[in-house]
Amino acid sequence: MAVRGAPAIAISAALALAVELVNKGGGSQFSSAKEAQDAIDAKLDYLVTSRPTAVNLQIAATRLSAVAKKEAAVEGGSGLSVAIAVITAADAMMKDDIAANKKMGRIGANSVMAELKARSPGRGKARMLTHCNTGSLATAAYGTALGVVRSLHESGQLAHAYCTETRPYNQGSRLTAYELVHDGLPATLIVDSAAAALMAQGRVDAVVVGADRIAANGDTANKIGTYSLAVNAAQHGIPFYIAAPTTTIDPSLADGSSIPIEERNPAEVTHHQGQQVAAPGIDVWNPAFDVTPSSLIRGIITEHGLIKQRDSSIDVKGFLKQQGLLDLPDNGAENGHSMPSSVKGFRALDVNTVVDYLAERRDLATRVGPSGSHASWQVREVGDGNINYVYIVEGPSGGVVVKQGLPYIRIAHDWPLTQERVRFEADALREQARLCPEHVPDVFHFDAQLCLIVMQYLPPPHDVARRALTAGRTFPKLAQHMATFMARTLFGTSLFALDAKTWRAQLARFQNGQICQLTEQVIFTDPYYSAPVNRHTTPQLDSLAAQFQADVPAKVAATALKSRFMERQQALLHGDLHTGSLMCTEDTTYVIDAEFAFCGPIAFDVGKMIANLLIAYFASFGLETAEQPRAKQRQWLVQVTADMWHLFEREFRSLWSAAVKEGHGGELALDVLFGPKAPAGTQTLEALQDKFFRELLRDCLGYAGAVIIRRILGIAHVIDYESIKDVDARAAAEKVSLQVGRSLLVDAPAFESIEAVIAHVQEVQQ
Repeated sequence: MAVRGAPAIAISAALALAVELVNKGGGSQFSSAKEAQDAIDAKLDYLVTSRPTAVNLQIAATRLSAVAKKEAAVEGGSGLSVAIAVITAADAMMKDDIAANKKMGRIGANSVMAELKARSPGRGKARMLTHCNTGSLATAAYGTALGVVRSLHESGQLAHAYCTETRPYNQGSRLTAYELVHDGLPATLIVDSAAAALMAQGRVDAVVVGADRIAANGDTANKIGTYSLAVNAAQHGIPFYIAAPTTTIDPSLADGSSIPIEERNPAEVTHHQGQQVAAPGIDVWNPAFDVTPSSLIRGIITEHGLIKQRDSSIDVKGFLKQQGLLDLPDNGAENGHSMPSSVKGFRALDVNTVVDYLAERRDLATRVGPSGSHASWQVREVGDGNINYVYIVEGPSGGVVVKQGLPYIRIAHDWPLTQERVRFEADALREQARLCPEHVPDVFHFDAQLCLIVMQYLPPPHDVARRALTAGRTFPKLAQHMATFMARTLFGTSLFALDAKTWRAQLARFQNGQICQLTEQVIFTDPYYSAPVNRHTTPQLDSLAAQFQADVPAKVAATALKSRFMERQQALLHGDLHTGSLMCTEDTTYVIDAEFAFCGPIAFDVGKMIANLLIAYFASFGLETAEQPRAKQRQWLVQVTADMWHLFEREFRSLWSAAVKEGHGGELALDVLFGPKAPAGTQTLEALQDKFFRELLRDCLGYAGAVIIRRILGIAHVIDYESIKDVDARAAAEKVSLQVGRSLLVDAPAFESIEAVIAHVQEVQQ
């Protein structure tokens, strides 16, 4: 926060690079043009990682990199010529920013006054409210939103300016108030929470704020508190404007849900002038920014004109095209992807650099050890899954988990995979923690640039459930814990709990397209043909694999499930819920690894859990030894499978019935239809619930069968089977699993209860 304001961040970065080039020889320090280009690119990549929300920085780096590349390609170019070109371009950026701000101020002042006069003919002056700091201290000079206020004052059209203090960092009271007093503008400072009251008294004519990033649809990220101002302005019929240069627009992002949000040091909230003022031990959520949807924004003021809202959206991309300004890579926003497969500025961490990353961030470092202790921290990479790298970092004060997503599948480097999955995981974990905090780890930090999250460390005796089950352990509370987690998170994100508007916003937020495509391929497609990535125990399962590729009923059933998987958007799913996604002790269960989160069929999450408990059951026969019999564990596995289903159904029904009875249900749980006062309401609700759970069990079993099959015939196997060292014993366990898996896939409607499934499993095994 030493440098703040998106334009100022970009200009400071550009000028810092220029100063370094001058101070270290002006380019003569490089032996060639190529060496200069490479050194400049490395510096720019590093600078971009500092502030991921402010897109101006990334754009400035991209343009300076292009300047270096172009000059390096010139015949006879040298390190000196490349450095001079970059220095000149950085200086031009500063001058262009000042000119753009003044032009933006005039455009904004004219737009505000035109609307005011249209509403109140004869109106000569405006009373303006602004937030954060967007003036000379946040730009090269003059300012963006504050530039609009300055322009109104210079033209004699400013009646009064109000600035919020902008908690918790007080940019408004420390910086904006200073600039207003310095320039002699009529101004008043208010606390953030007084804005609505000021509007209610009719003392605000328009609100104008800045932006750190603007998505293609006009959704805008700005200092925390901006969204509240926009909501209050809409309530009071006050026009709300964004003022920002076009360098703040990121057309690669389809909407604001993909904008990375930095989180600040908790001490900004808990301390004042170094003294703690909040209760010790209280958790803190301190986001630096929020996102205002375009539906609340009257228009975006740029140096090229006003981009007006039409039909609750703002066609930012269309405006850029009209102005000939769409010179940035699209990164596939029109195809539903908001980040490239390899994010600019991304660098993969290792056991050494992950320590440096944490040590540079005080709020994270203090969770591991006191200042200066990082040399003693212990790091180990524990990502035993197929997708990501996971580091556990421990020190004198505790530990954290750092999870980073690379632009490919870990077990198949030639299989690209969007790194945006990390954002989906962070968002999903936070949403699930809201609904079921006792079974979800805390997320401390999300870094969009490096595609990583920092989470709560679950120390021993916590263990990955799959690994523990393979070793022969049991967890007495697993059924209750998983039933609670699934019921609360699936109910709470469904139309049984949500209104239509909130539900549709959730669908837009979790469009995890590439990850879903991966699931669709490996579960519902690959096992049923000779996919190049398939593998199985050979030669023991060769004939069975061939049979599945020619199995018409299995293919038909898998395709029908795939259709429901793609078409049903019932709730926010974990998406990859299995025993490898659980950290357990005798008394606790935590659900991790939510990068597959998406809105889909409720049965998929539940079915995956059923499948993985059955996988552990089948594998136990191959893992059993004279020294370690597994009969008791097997009895527990089938019992926990049945108990989990019944407890899940009971909890889900209870939440559903309570929502109807208390009148706070969603679109599918309306008290006017199903409540006690509705004609036949209670009977209707019970009939609806019975039908829902009959169909849900059918689909759960179908998905369970498909998951069992893919874990044996597809690309990604599991340690349950792989730990069986005797190949023939492993194949025997897998053959039984495939038989049961096919029964569940093809004949799911024939099983009227979970007990019927257990009976079938035991019969086939015998």
